[in-house]
Amino acid sequence: MDISEVRTRIVKTADELYNAKGIQAVGMDELRAAAGVSLKRLYQEFPSKSSIVMAVLERRHQSWTEGLEATVRQAATPRARLLAIFDYLAQWFAQDSFRGCGFINSFAELGAISPEVADYARKHKESFQEYVGKLSEEAGAPAYLAPQLSILAEGAQTTAAIAGTPDAAGQARHAAGVLIDAALGGETPSAA
Repeated sequence: MDISEVRTRIVKTADELYNAKGIQAVGMDELRAAAGVSLKRLYQEFPSKSSIVMAVLERRHQSWTEGLEATVRQAATPRARLLAIFDYLAQWFAQDSFRGCGFINSFAELGAISPEVADYARKHKESFQEYVGKLSEEAGAPAYLAPQLSILAEGAQTTAAIAGTPDAAGQARHAAGVLIDAALGGETPSAA
């Protein structure tokens, strides 16, 4: 087995364990055993737990980005592409392994003690907001729509994790449709 296969297996295993139990609850020995590598090999690949956490966050970012973009690309119109964000969320929330957003969870667990985790979580969320901004612009929507849809998607993630059901995706999709129609129809939502 080459180095990249071992490294990939460690990151995948860490991601699954961190998602199921939380980052701080998983020790290096548990990760080593679950990944089927020696502790020496684990530390050869990752000199610290922090480096594993960052690799897991990078994996999650790539998975999120690829999955979201694949779902959005299937939509035929700019409006449908905006709504496809919520279709992607519905698919994700329905997975047995869904435990909420890994970036929100990592930030909540480590953000106060790990500036690196906090910074990566912020960058991930910023990239999502930029992506929604691009889709909104392609739809011809005013600039205010993108942050509204982003907040709606973030709230749906948290609600689905706490409620333990995927219902928040459909509710958020419906609300997004109302916001999109209002933005494209020229109505300016009140600030109140």
